[in-house]
Amino acid sequence: MPLRSILAAVLVAVIWGLNFVVIDVGLEGMPPTLFVALRFAAVIVPAIFFVPRPKSRFRDVVLIGLFMSLGQFGLLYTALAMGMPAGLASLVLQAQVVLTVVFAALALRETPTRSQLLGVVVGAAGLVVVGSGRGAETPVLAFFVTLAAAASWAIGNVIARRVGRIGTTSSPLAGLSLTVWSALVVPLPMLALAVVINGADAVGFALTHLTVPQLLSTAYTAWLASLVGYGIWNTLLARHAASAVVPFTMLVPVVGMTTAWLALGEIPTVLEAVGGLMLLLGVAITTGLVGRSLRRQRLALS
Repeated sequence: MPLRSILAAVLVAVIWGLNFVVIDVGLEGMPPTLFVALRFAAVIVPAIFFVPRPKSRFRDVVLIGLFMSLGQFGLLYTALAMGMPAGLASLVLQAQVVLTVVFAALALRETPTRSQLLGVVVGAAGLVVVGSGRGAETPVLAFFVTLAAAASWAIGNVIARRVGRIGTTSSPLAGLSLTVWSALVVPLPMLALAVVINGADAVGFALTHLTVPQLLSTAYTAWLASLVGYGIWNTLLARHAASAVVPFTMLVPVVGMTTAWLALGEIPTVLEAVGGLMLLLGVAITTGLVGRSLRRQRLALS
């Protein structure tokens, strides 16, 4: 990928990494699935009145919304409600990196290069190291629900990439358009799920007693994490191979842990630090940054 696209992918990783601390603030006193509904309602209004409809087929827009938004976040927040630790969830969710490469190879016939495969392996090993350093007790069912969220995100990545390959998301606003209009499938199902899980009284109380931190958290998750983040993300997937774009999400837990350390006083363990460096190395290998640096050094020495 060109440097501009690499920097855009890093920006998305930073926004999403910060998002975990922001979500932690917003979930105080609010049902998780209700938070998802509010997040995507804020994505839709007022943006849908200004952002043109995507040129993609209606079915593709709905599928991206179902898998990349509703499926991913509905399952993720359900897992959190079941007792999945938020920090560990940010790590397990990165299984979507490997799953996307696999799904893209099966569905799109995209063959990863040897360097991309090596980078994914190194990055995945880093995730294992980071995860082993946390030592959190996790309900088995919640763990697998989080894996299902990762699979849902991966399927959404592949669908967005396929849409790009048939030439329907090449304009600068295409990624933002796809993000806004695909969000239409999220609020009502998530609101209904919140009522089922928490009860109508709890949902009504939460909606009528919104706090300033909850409103600010909703604004960040909707406008930065969703509109800016996924707008850039879908555009990158439309212009580049999924196996080159998706590994950048392995930076998310590194940013998330650093933010939690600075904002919440959560000091990373040695294993978390080592694993984070492995993640960075994996991303560098996958995107070709390491290879380009080595080639420049060889040219400079020759």
